[in-house]
Amino acid sequence: MLSRKSQVRRRKPKIIFLVGPTAVGKSQSAVYLAKKINAEIISCDSMQIYKGMDIITSKPSIILRKTIPHHFISMVSPIKGYNVAQYRRGALKKIQEILEKGKTPLFVGGTGLYMSVLIDGIFQAKSENKNIRRRLYKELDNLGKEYLYKRLQKLDPEAAAKIHPHDSRRIIRALEVQEATGKPISVLQKERNGIADNYDVRIFCLDTSRQRLYKRIDQRVEEMFKKGLLGEVKKLLKMKLSKTAQAAIGIKELKGYLSGLYDLGEAKSLMKRNTRLYAKRQLTWFRKDKRIEWIEIKGKEKPVSIVNKILALYSVHGTRY
Repeated sequence: MLSRKSQVRRRKPKIIFLVGPTAVGKSQSAVYLAKKINAEIISCDSMQIYKGMDIITSKPSIILRKTIPHHFISMVSPIKGYNVAQYRRGALKKIQEILEKGKTPLFVGGTGLYMSVLIDGIFQAKSENKNIRRRLYKELDNLGKEYLYKRLQKLDPEAAAKIHPHDSRRIIRALEVQEATGKPISVLQKERNGIADNYDVRIFCLDTSRQRLYKRIDQRVEEMFKKGLLGEVKKLLKMKLSKTAQAAIGIKELKGYLSGLYDLGEAKSLMKRNTRLYAKRQLTWFRKDKRIEWIEIKGKEKPVSIVNKILALYSVHGTRY
């Protein structure tokens, strides 16, 4: 007999998140899973949204995208900014469209913030103030990160505890919200409404040994260059890229090479190192979320085996496909 919690789950529409660090193997596994559960895939990746950044963001292959419908890939020009609020609005509409087809929305990617604003919501207060932000960035230049972080610790210790002392962007954002609204960002975040209230949301995170993940990252970077990464980046650098697009790993590293600061081998090494650091940050973010169910990938495990593990976990709570 199903538990009351499982009965409630069955009555709610299902939404699944398949997340994990870069290069762990999400794209192929997602397609196998989508076939099994009659799903359409919604990208949960802050970089794959951009057009013309195919190699540098490791977008799913055209074959995979033809096999199962993929959304929020190659939608925005890299010269335009794109933020989490825009993503949330668009993703909520896409959820409804997919559910109306009788299918399951399957979010796939590694951008934890995108996942968070969907599941938990985003506060609606008018918290953006360019003048305050500009002043805070001047203070950052003159006084340093440590000074601003200590201020945040006094004003909003709960928010400060969740922000790394070196994450100047998030420190400034929290201080901006505090000044603009008169409320700590930690308080406003608790007033959010997300999809978790109305849907049966399950989050599965792929993980593997650090050694295997780093090997896959190194292989991926090498494969990027074989596919023509250098040419793609040359084209991108001719544009006035938005701040978010500029943050893609590979832009800064290859710009240094093209400027003559170091050779191509060094550029590759920097890309591999920075991608490894990014993967560590992704895992740190996901490990803080106790709702996540972890899928351990061992050795050269095939996507069909990974998907079987996910479906086995899903059935634990009384939901079967």
